[in-house]
Amino acid sequence: MQHIQGDNRNQIQMISLEQMVEPESLVRIIDAFIDMLDLEQFGFSYFKLNKEGRPPFHPATLMKLYLYGYQNSIRSCRKLENACKANIEVMWLLHQQKPHYKTIANFRKYNAKAFKGVFRYFVAILKDWQLIDGKTIAIDSFKTRAQNSLKNNFNARKVKRHIDYIDNKIAEYEQALDNEFNQETKTKLEYNHQKKENYLQINQQLKESGDGQISTTDPDAKAVVFQRNSVKIGYNVQAASDSKYKLLIAADTGDVNDTKALTVMVEKSVENIGQVKQVLADKGYHSGRELKACQELGVATFVSPKESSSVKKNPDFAMEAFKYDNQADTYTCPANVVMLTNGRFYNKKLNNGRKSYQVKHYKTKACKTCTLRVQCTTNKMGRIIERTEYQQYITENNDRVNQNPEYYRERQQIIEHQFGTLKRHWHFDYVLTTGKENVMGEVYLAFTTYNLRRLASIFDFKTLMSKMKAHFGNFLTVLSSLFNKIEAFVSQLQKRWVLKPLFSKNELLFM
Repeated sequence: MQHIQGDNRNQIQMISLEQMVEPESLVRIIDAFIDMLDLEQFGFSYFKLNKEGRPPFHPATLMKLYLYGYQNSIRSCRKLENACKANIEVMWLLHQQKPHYKTIANFRKYNAKAFKGVFRYFVAILKDWQLIDGKTIAIDSFKTRAQNSLKNNFNARKVKRHIDYIDNKIAEYEQALDNEFNQETKTKLEYNHQKKENYLQINQQLKESGDGQISTTDPDAKAVVFQRNSVKIGYNVQAASDSKYKLLIAADTGDVNDTKALTVMVEKSVENIGQVKQVLADKGYHSGRELKACQELGVATFVSPKESSSVKKNPDFAMEAFKYDNQADTYTCPANVVMLTNGRFYNKKLNNGRKSYQVKHYKTKACKTCTLRVQCTTNKMGRIIERTEYQQYITENNDRVNQNPEYYRERQQIIEHQFGTLKRHWHFDYVLTTGKENVMGEVYLAFTTYNLRRLASIFDFKTLMSKMKAHFGNFLTVLSSLFNKIEAFVSQLQKRWVLKPLFSKNELLFM
């Protein structure tokens, strides 16, 4: 008895790549998906050929390569180049073309806008297939590391610390040169003067930016708080998902937190799918200004309420314990005393560059003799309730969430599974490009790949392939109709000017 034996490596076999790829492999879906798209409309570089010079790879070839790579956690351009030589599925997908790693890298670098266009067009197709309805969307964010180290990110305090250290070293070297000239010491002194000049330039850039921090490798990357309060340089990527089949419909990146992102993401979702009725989000998105803006867009918000800071001090005398009378515009305190307002709005200024807002003050003279005052407030003037101009929208949102707890819990099912797939399974916890536009191009690539992979779970293989082929057939029908009109127009010109046709309709269709 012996172990299982393999075939002789020198054995010649008559077999094709088509036979070596599984009949229902995802690579076939990627191939059909790209073939059904009219890539020229998205503005891919090198789509049109020059009259001379070496011909480039077709954008469809590199687009297929990237979708396959992101699906299989192969994102490095050098690893993708190696896959073209060693991976049978990639050989089949690219018809054995082997682009250089620099060509692969440049395609991702220079086609960020095109990736966004493909993603939005794909979302429109999903809407047309009735896989997206816009009744409920969920919004959340995830952090991804940038191509910028923590040591190459600076704020005012960090720059000052470096300059103070360099000043001390400069003082030491100058004193050493006063005592005895040394060429090595002089070189070190000049080097530290140059370092100080660099930090002074960075400090000037900080003042001009007004952002509070600056990254020297990727200017758009920022210090972001990741899990367990670890600070890394990266991006806070916003995502929106439709509830019907958990498909991603919009993306963005901006501030380091979520406070100002709710309205932007709702607007982007409406732009991509046409309508949004209700939105779910966690308490990081809870902002009166954002809740008001969403309501003005006709979208009902279900954002997890934030507790007031006074709850931690004494829950019995927190702001929630003061009952508001909408008709009388008064508050009633826990001691059952009515608190009045003069009706004036006061401007409340905030630090850290946040926008100010208007508040009304509610108070009562009964605080002076109240037996509960020690538990309620330490203010000499008595307890003052501030009601913001957005309190009505905050109250309405909080009531919706509290009255529909089961509905709000659907948020996690709708949006958080995607982040687990992207970060844990596909290792999309860092980006390989720099600059917001390029980073977002990479995000759109990943989101397109996720939606395509999700389709393979929604439909069986044959149904999905037939839908894609039908879509491609519709595209050819429209294209053929367009060329018929062009052909008729050229025919009229021929009769008038006796012109010789350059191409036939079939040649135009498949050039």
